[in-house]
Amino acid sequence: MKRFLTVSVSILLLFSANLFAQGHSGLTQQQKAWLAKGYTFNKAGWIYLHIEGSPEEMGFQHGYLLAPEIKESLRVLRKRWDYLSGMDWAYFVRTAGRILTPKVYPENLAEIDGIVEGMDAAGDSVTENEIVGLNGYMELIDYWWPKIADSLRISTPKPRQESCSSFIATGSMTADGKIVLGHNTMGGYEEPFCNVIIDIKPDSGYRILMQTFPGFIHSGTDFFITSAGLVGSETTIGSFSGFDPAGVPEFSRMRHATQYAGSIQEWCKMMEKGNNGGYANAWLLGDIKTNEIARLELGLKYVGFQIKKNGYFVGSNVAKNLKILRFETTEDETNIKYSSVARDVRWHQLMKKYAGKINIALAEKFESDHYDTYLNKINPDQRTLDGHSELDARMDGGPGKPYSPWGTLDGKVVDAKMAKNMSFYARWGDASGMPFSAKRFLASHPQYRWMTGLMKDRPTEPWVKFTAGKRPKSTEKTASIN
Repeated sequence: MKRFLTVSVSILLLFSANLFAQGHSGLTQQQKAWLAKGYTFNKAGWIYLHIEGSPEEMGFQHGYLLAPEIKESLRVLRKRWDYLSGMDWAYFVRTAGRILTPKVYPENLAEIDGIVEGMDAAGDSVTENEIVGLNGYMELIDYWWPKIADSLRISTPKPRQESCSSFIATGSMTADGKIVLGHNTMGGYEEPFCNVIIDIKPDSGYRILMQTFPGFIHSGTDFFITSAGLVGSETTIGSFSGFDPAGVPEFSRMRHATQYAGSIQEWCKMMEKGNNGGYANAWLLGDIKTNEIARLELGLKYVGFQIKKNGYFVGSNVAKNLKILRFETTEDETNIKYSSVARDVRWHQLMKKYAGKINIALAEKFESDHYDTYLNKINPDQRTLDGHSELDARMDGGPGKPYSPWGTLDGKVVDAKMAKNMSFYARWGDASGMPFSAKRFLASHPQYRWMTGLMKDRPTEPWVKFTAGKRPKSTEKTASIN
């Protein structure tokens, strides 16, 4: 497919002018050596970040090179937590330190401490528990806090768990008989940006190329490729309840599995060990070595697992495992007014229509699809695969609030050939390219004025290719100190 790409590669505003002028004189020789391995650049709305080495080295590179972006993510999260809970930030950080930090794998915690050290060297002081809380904010805000709020009879907005649209196909479903994976992220428009493509080259384990947030050691969205030949994505399990504070944080298990698993089975086993129920997801996984695809539904009490070499799996937040669906969710899987159900119906329509033809071009088309199966027409809204709740008055009786600022934030697609080369295509802003103006939205819907200063514009961006280890052309500049 011929592509017209508008690529903007520029120096990130990562360092103050005096740091450049002094040649990073405030850094130790060891820190300078660490930074020589990392680099970052901008491309079509994305921030590409390469880190490598030991956990501490990689964390330092991450924290130093993305210090302003991590600081902004913490600012946004702090204000969001304040509004949703009415509790102070110190309480959130203490909770992260009490519930999450002691359970994080030591290697992951060393990388987090490296981020703290890197940010401090860049002039932004944060604590270990703040970065742990940032990595686990979905687990705390969407799974732990609702239970605490209910027990204390605190009024708090209920979390959305209808997010992301994904599919994976192989065998007779695809044009070349190999794996094709597509995913888009859905989230609140006031949340921290997830516009980082991180290339992780660790001293031990497999290389990882994945989408993430500034300051995350895991993905969070989730979309990843590894040098073990694994590809993966997830969609949250909708209307889920369940959280075990004694378990291992989901973000630590995800990073560990993605870095060390050599097969689908190994990846799933690592995710299941110590499961805390936080950020409960249906994972769509593929192994380009065996051409197998799988779906892992990880509740708290129950686990669903299927694997095949021919066919497809889809994700739209409806649990497929009946034990999880009936015992761990309150989902009504037949109410097509609901986004999760309408999108599930649409996925099966598309899989049937394009069986045997699915490729990268169609994957992009699927992730930007605007057909509403409840209204039976093209109408970008809460029920379309490329979701736009901000356009939806919800006069149909469906769940949620009118014109909720929530929807699709991106699109990513990969096939087996690309995965072998550690590459994928991604589009930031919206999978269909529909632009979003925060100023216009807030002017039209002042009931969300608390999001002023948090919500940001997302202009139309093109689909662009990312490859692990690939720097910009030699004539273009990167933010590193090589």
